[in-house]
Amino acid sequence: MNKITKISMAPLAAAILLVSACGNNSQRTKNKPIVDTLTKDNPFLQASTLAYQTPDFSKIKDGDFKPAIIEGMKRQLEEIKKITDNPDSATFLNTLVPLEQSGKLLERAKNIFNLLTGANTNDYLQKTQEELAPLQAAHQDAIYLNKALFDRISTVHDHLDRSNLDAESKRLVDYYYQEFVLAGAKLSEADKTQLKQYNEQEASLSAKFTNQLLAAGKAGAYIANSKDELAGLSDGAIAAAAEDAKAADLDGKWLLPLQNTTQQPALSSLTNRSTRERLFELSWNRAEKNDSNDTRKTIATIAQIRAKKAALMGYPSYAAWKLQDQMAKTPAAVDEFFASLVPASVKKAQQEAADIQKVIDSTHGGFQLTPYDWDFYADQVRKARYDLDENEVKPYFELNKVLEDGVFYAATQLYGITFKERKDLPVYQKDVRVFELFDKDKTPMGLFYCDYFKRDNKSGGAWMDNLVTQSKLLGTKPVIYNVGNFTKPAPGQPALISFDDVITMFHEFGHALHGFFADQQYPSLSGTNVARDFVEFPSQFNEHWALEPSILKHYAVHYKTGQTIPQALVDKIKKASTFNQGYMLTELLAAAALDLQWHKLKADAPLQNVDSFEVHALQKTGLYMQQVPPRYRSSYFLHIWGNGYAASYYAYLWTEMLDDDAFEWFKEHGGLTRANGQRFRDMILSKGNTEDLEKLYRDFRGQAPSIKPMEANRGLLE
Repeated sequence: MNKITKISMAPLAAAILLVSACGNNSQRTKNKPIVDTLTKDNPFLQASTLAYQTPDFSKIKDGDFKPAIIEGMKRQLEEIKKITDNPDSATFLNTLVPLEQSGKLLERAKNIFNLLTGANTNDYLQKTQEELAPLQAAHQDAIYLNKALFDRISTVHDHLDRSNLDAESKRLVDYYYQEFVLAGAKLSEADKTQLKQYNEQEASLSAKFTNQLLAAGKAGAYIANSKDELAGLSDGAIAAAAEDAKAADLDGKWLLPLQNTTQQPALSSLTNRSTRERLFELSWNRAEKNDSNDTRKTIATIAQIRAKKAALMGYPSYAAWKLQDQMAKTPAAVDEFFASLVPASVKKAQQEAADIQKVIDSTHGGFQLTPYDWDFYADQVRKARYDLDENEVKPYFELNKVLEDGVFYAATQLYGITFKERKDLPVYQKDVRVFELFDKDKTPMGLFYCDYFKRDNKSGGAWMDNLVTQSKLLGTKPVIYNVGNFTKPAPGQPALISFDDVITMFHEFGHALHGFFADQQYPSLSGTNVARDFVEFPSQFNEHWALEPSILKHYAVHYKTGQTIPQALVDKIKKASTFNQGYMLTELLAAAALDLQWHKLKADAPLQNVDSFEVHALQKTGLYMQQVPPRYRSSYFLHIWGNGYAASYYAYLWTEMLDDDAFEWFKEHGGLTRANGQRFRDMILSKGNTEDLEKLYRDFRGQAPSIKPMEANRGLLE
């Protein structure tokens, strides 16, 4: 499963996410001196005049971001001062509404900056990112630790008669009060000063980490000197490796770029064991080479700073502090959730390991199963047990067909929305496509950008974010993007993807739907601005439609023959769906356990040795299996050190429980129908953060979520 998602933050959300890195900025000025002073023609000073206020990438230069963001912060603080200087008593209309309206310039520049530093970066943008990180952290503190502002919010929260406020406005009052309290608004002035220092240090280190990791991943690519090293890969994959090498000025060689996860896609196909071993080692040790890209000191320091921040706030750990506004609420609740999954997951992984070892022994391999053998031999077990070969499946999954006749088609069937490609809008990289969405009554809804191919200046994984957030108050409709990291085919070849990649496309578009169906007055409560352990629910739920018969037959068409995928092959895919689930669940649980253990550290804990801490954390939680490494090692765990998932990586599994249980409701009520889709849209996707999320789910499902559907889908039930 490739479920890595970056979610947009509201204008004043608790942290600004500075996400790293990527590609060739073909629309921006090249080979010219970069000027980063504010000029009257800076494109961010005014809202874009293009459709939906979408960015005009043809006018944006690298030097525009820093002055616009700095000016945006300055203007927002002036807007905040007008609120606090108001001599009238605090009310909802003179305090929270203008707070929601503040920071428009900052938001415009920041949203595009985050996109480019995540999907199309360069040395200049990375340097700018590290320079801006502490300034943005200080800016957040200047708002959240502003006593005069918090006093007015407290007045509205504690003393104002709310009877004349609608439900969403009441929710906004509670939202802001909690956000300010959790950010430290009740601290003494001395403690606020200390917290500000910690925040700036953490922001700087987080930006440093993301840039170190990008460089480490790029430097860690496998370079083959002979095609024989790549035996087992398809002709298309080998051709793509040759193209990647050529792009890196390595003519005559072949290059396999590292994906963000521990295991690498090629490991399931490479027949040369020494190649597999080398590729795995490059992945496993990418950020642990005792060079400038070694992240261990950086992350150990981040963890220590976070523990000290939590203690300053009066909490025993960072996890205890940060889970207050999540569905889980406490680390103990997450531990209890893990306890319900770990024993069965590890047991199944051990059974799978035994099955794979039998295959190795039957071929007289003469070695014990290692992590770099697992995917290769697991694929053989799958072929033998289910007669399913990935290379047999891929020809039916051509990327553009999957997108338009699968992902989009499913959304049309469920929600009535339609799509039209826009080729008149500038993009930030030539592979990016843009679509306009229309509601069931043909009302324009917003714009969708998709950027699916891997580049060596793009962060790993896949994610969704907003360029423009929906808000009735601001009069804006959503502009949303999905970013992926699929292998780009050689020129003239089709973009054939794995079924896992298909799932990723459905997943990320599920996030997009959450943003497109937003129907909120206030941007801070709009769309995906919900708790981490709820935000992955709509995206993972959308994955279920990839195998819905009426959807699958519409997009799974052989790229050469035009033949619809045979039912026999579909049956194989479904039968194999619980195969290797012990491994996949255990690697996810191991990563989630690492995250939680890092963020349970006490403030007086010494700076940790990353490698020994990692081993001890996995042993402590019963997840240490040498054949099953965590999906992300601590040193390249971008989610928790750079992308806002600190103490929250468990959210992917928590929301898997929600999405499987919600899909069970669909099965109980007729499956894929417009009526069911509309109900899900009305009761979940359109609600944003306007209601208590636990109540929101119960109202839809009619009961509390059950873990049984998840256990069944994972093949954990005996």
